[in-house]
Amino acid sequence: MDPMDLFKNLQNLQSQMSGMQDKMKDVSAVGSSGGDMVTVEINGAMEVTRVSIAPEIVDPEDVTMLEDLVLAAFTDAGTKIKVKLASEMSSMTGGLGFSG
Repeated sequence: MDPMDLFKNLQNLQSQMSGMQDKMKDVSAVGSSGGDMVTVEINGAMEVTRVSIAPEIVDPEDVTMLEDLVLAAFTDAGTKIKVKLASEMSSMTGGLGFSG
């Protein structure tokens, strides 16, 4: 690849990265646990935007189980958002020969 073409592509990538940072907040993923009794939604900036807990799963005698379900739902959401962001980055850098 011609060094000037590479330089142009890098400048274009820098511009796209700036737009990608703004777009990340629009990408979201929902993780769940306990058969969807607990759900957590996060955006591409890794900010939690929603937590939902079914009332029937709340047991004051077993707070540990609820904590575990919230953690599992958050972990699930984190995994899903990372996959989505990797896909976005891959499509953005695909023509430049860089890996995500």
